Parts: sequence; C-alpha cells; structure tokens
Amino acid sequence: MTVSVFDLFKIGIGPSSSHTVGPMRAAARFAATLADDDLLSRTTRVRGELFGSLGATGHGHGSVGAVLWGLEGEDPETVDTTAGPLRTAEIAESGRIRINGSHQIGFDLDSDLVLHRRKSLPFHPNGMTFTAWQDDRVIAERTYYSIGGGFVLDDDGSGSPTLQPDPTPVPYPFRTGADLLELCLANDLSIAQIAMANECARRPEDEVRARLVEIWQVMVGCVSHGCHTTGTLPGGLKVRRRAAELHQRLRSAQGPFGMTTPAQAGALASVSPAKADPLAAMDWVTLWALAVNEENASGGRVVTAPTNGAAGIIPAVLHYAAHFVPGVDDDAICRFLLVAGAIGSIYQQTASISGAEVGCQGEVGTACSMAAAALAEILGGSPAQVENAAEIGMEHHLGLTCDPVGGLVQIPCIERNAVASVKAITAARLALHGDGSHKVTLDQVVTTMMQTGADMKVKYKETARGGLAVNIVEC
Repeated sequence: MTVSVFDLFKIGIGPSSSHTVGPMRAAARFAATLADDDLLSRTTRVRGELFGSLGATGHGHGSVGAVLWGLEGEDPETVDTTAGPLRTAEIAESGRIRINGSHQIGFDLDSDLVLHRRKSLPFHPNGMTFTAWQDDRVIAERTYYSIGGGFVLDDDGSGSPTLQPDPTPVPYPFRTGADLLELCLANDLSIAQIAMANECARRPEDEVRARLVEIWQVMVGCVSHGCHTTGTLPGGLKVRRRAAELHQRLRSAQGPFGMTTPAQAGALASVSPAKADPLAAMDWVTLWALAVNEENASGGRVVTAPTNGAAGIIPAVLHYAAHFVPGVDDDAICRFLLVAGAIGSIYQQTASISGAEVGCQGEVGTACSMAAAALAEILGGSPAQVENAAEIGMEHHLGLTCDPVGGLVQIPCIERNAVASVKAITAARLALHGDGSHKVTLDQVVTTMMQTGADMKVKYKETARGGLAVNIVEC
C-alpha cells in the first residue's frame, strides 16, 4: 500500500480539500522553495494563477485566502481558522504580504492573484502556477495540481505527474480490491489487520492507534461545535445552519417518539421496539453529518475524509457506530478508520477522489464506499462482505455530479453528506445479509466511476456552470 491512512485522513480547514487545503499546501511549498533556493531575499513580486475548477469556483471555495495563507507559510492543520480571514483582509487593505512568514513584499490582490474562470491546464482541472520575480526578471516558476483530498502534485515536466510512492516497504502492498482480498485470504487476516500491519511498517503500533484516536477526537469536536453553532453560513446564499436546531429538537424530545439521546433511543428500541421510532438513529446520523458539513462550509476545523466536500460521512457513520452499536471502543474506532483508509487508498491509487475530475461520485461516492466498508468490518463482516459493502456504497453514487450553487460548498453538498451517510449504513447492512459473493466487484465499480467521470461534461465537475448551480436563483 503506497497511501497511508493518514494521507486519507488529514486535519485541515474548510470548505474544500481541493480548493482550500491543496492550494494552501501548494502556495506554502512554493514559498518554502524560494527560501530553500536562496531566492527569498531577492524576490520583489509573487504572482499566483488558478486555473480550471480552481479559477471557476475558487472565490466560493476559499481559495483566495488559502493561497495567501500558504504564501505566508501557514499549514492547513495548524492555521488559526479565526485569525485567517482577518489576515486576508489585512493583506488586501495594506497591499503587503509576508512570503514564507518573513519576507515582506507588495501584493495586489487584483493583479497578483488571478482566477482564470474558463482557462485550464492540460493535466488536471485543479492547476495553479506561482511565479516569483526579482524586479523585471523571473527567478522562479512552479506549477502544482490539487488532485483532491488535499493531495498536491508538482508538475515535473513529464505531462503526467504522479503521486510519489512512500519508499517504506510494507508487508502487504495492494492497489486494488482484488489485491486486498487475496492478501486477506492468503494470510488469514482481516482488512483492518492488513492495514494495521502496513501502518506499523512506518511507525509503532501505539503511535498509529494514538493518531487514529486523535483524528476521531477532531471529528467529535467538529460535530460538537457544529451542533452548538447557529446563524448563517458565509457567502451570498445566506444558508441557515440547521444542525444546532435539530440537535436541540432531538434532545428535548420534540421528535414523534420522544427520543432524547442516542443512548435512550437505542435502549428503548431494545426493550420495546413497538414504542421506538424505527428511524430515530437516522435522525442522529443526519444531524452528525449536517454538523460537520456546516462547520466545513464555514471554514472551520475538519478532517478531510477523504475530501472536505464529503467530510461529514465517515464521522456521521462512526458516530452511529459509537452510539448505536454495542461494544464499540477505541479499538473498534481504530479498525473502522483503518478499513476506511484501506478502501480510500484503492480509489486514490487507481481512480480519483477529485470532484473537479470525476464529479461528486469521486468525493461523496468514495466516502460512502469507505464508510460502508468500515462499518461492515466492525459489525463482524468477512473481508468479502466488507468489499461488497464498499462496492454497494459506490455503485449507487455512479454519475453523481458536482454542481455547487454559487460555487459554495453548501447546496447540495451539506444535505448530500447526510443522505450518503444513511446510504453507507444501508450498504453495510445489506452486505452483511449476504455471504460476500456478488456480481459486481469493487474494482469494476471503481473503473466504472472513473469512466463515467471521463464522459461527464465539464460543467458538471465543480465549475458551478451546470445542474443545480444554474437552476437555482441566487438571492
């Protein structure tokens, strides 16, 4: 396995892994390159250009601020989500920026950061180029591609840059679902055990577990903050935050069956199913997904899972497991995240998780597939049943377009995460009712997703020029 679980789950900020996290990383990488090559003190001007989907929807996806913060050396995992927007305003007002955090130069937002709305680079729709000058002479220029999930590729001049594989040898390398199932069968191991063994080739097991629990705690914090924050989301749509109101309603027994907490709902269902709302758990799953994606839309701290646009699905399904599945402890949470990461690595290595490249099927579809597989694992599924759950999760997202209204990660993105979370639970349960044998394999559905994305018109791939984006009147 060349992609670690910690590559798929990265702590960052909203609203977009490809349009916010990726550009911030790319800009920081360029600034660091200037310092490493002893060019920083000579630099008198820096210019950034965003192409394709980045240019088309960058304003609504937070790309402008992300590039500015990256040029100043900030990192998505540690940047102050409250101070960041204030710093953007300071740069715009003062016309000055601190490259790599130290070298101050003039910076004009209108001329030094250009978003090309209808111009793309050939390799990938999320391309960006940074140029540094010493007076009138170009002293450095680099092109980067934000390929989804916060992954950034340097243009190496080949025309087809690829992710550099982790050189650390792992005991059970795999790229496809078939590879993974064969390893499980040959070694009598679960998918979680395969994934853990590979992670332990990079770091001690106790460190792996500690980092996985840390990721879970960030997810918990994100859900909690989203459940207690009211108001409207930033941007011209003026979308009202709903998670806090729904949370209060569920806790105050305003539902049709008086469920107040997940624990009480589960207890009542086990004692007297006739008195229980059979869909009470789904209300909570919906809440948890909405809470995360409202946080993401507001530029808050989230875990990329595997993208920001789909960041609510895995936390919502894992919250479902923690609250409604008996016996889910830290070990089960680690197994959940390991399996989700293993399935996500298949998509990352053999297809795409970029909405700008394949539509939302690559983001929400992939997250649903990952969550379904992970839930099937901790519910006792065999490797074949887990693979089946992953396949079901993606199969029923094929063709899903990415058409954000107003270029904002709000409509239909937020509700889409809630619906996909419920679908992931259904996929896991459906797979567990079978014996693992099925007609369509995970690899076949991954290939189909990639082919469907290639056939999809560009206007349906995160450009805000098709679908709901052009049929909803902005207020």
